Amino acid sequence: MKVILGSGAYHLAEEIKNKAEKFGKTVAEVEIKTFPDGEKYVRVLEDGEEALVVQSTFNPQNEHLIELLLLGDALKEKGFKHLKAVVPYLAYSRQDRVTKEGESISVRAIMKMIGLYYDELYVFDLHNPKTLEFFPGKAVNLSPAKAIAKYFKNKLGNGLVLAPDKGALERAKAVADILSLDFSYFEKKRISPTEVQMTPVDVDVKGKNVLIVDDIISTGGTMIKAANILRNMGAGKIFVVATHGVFAEGAIERVSAAVDELAVINTIPTPVSKISIVEDILGL
Repeated sequence: MKVILGSGAYHLAEEIKNKAEKFGKTVAEVEIKTFPDGEKYVRVLEDGEEALVVQSTFNPQNEHLIELLLLGDALKEKGFKHLKAVVPYLAYSRQDRVTKEGESISVRAIMKMIGLYYDELYVFDLHNPKTLEFFPGKAVNLSPAKAIAKYFKNKLGNGLVLAPDKGALERAKAVADILSLDFSYFEKKRISPTEVQMTPVDVDVKGKNVLIVDDIISTGGTMIKAANILRNMGAGKIFVVATHGVFAEGAIERVSAAVDELAVINTIPTPVSKISIVEDILGL
């Protein structure tokens, strides 16, 4: 199988190239460039039957998303018969419902577009896994729990895994189960129009290392508040991890100052993208 790297996966390129042969895959040569008017150009330079296209779509100008579609078209034009799209971070995934009349369900539109060219779609820790139903072919939501557990195993010791809210509990549970640790979540209670109280449910954190697990970090406000609460309750070291580091300006510095370590999966390139899912990708 040929592996095709879009520019949204260039931060993974060295590791993918070093490990591809181990998984029975080869990285194909492609040409990607940008015209003076900003439009994208792609050209596939090798032949084959099946391709695994790796392209994270974090680019705010949507260039990576357009590239993904153009690569699919180029591969079909070149004669490839079966295409798999691996999208570590799927843009528009949080726009998954109509809140005001006349809105688009953006993730539905994106998945239908990808489905024009790709037979299979693989994403990591999608905000709402039910939206995979919008993809017309095989669609799989991959968990980074094993990679997270491996990274933090020797750091946590006999610690705890917490979710920042009940909605993220399954993520925390998946990591905790691998490490054979207890897990829980923060219960949120609004006590005024501007203040929300957060309390860990049914766990004693005193003297224990704690890992807080979530899917996305943007401003980091929730993580900072959770860390401060844990410090006041006598917790040991506090670690924060997320699958996707969609960091607002200054968020990395603010969260890092509040915890012992901040780490995210390398679905998006950031200074704290310390945990790799390359082997999960090549294993597909």
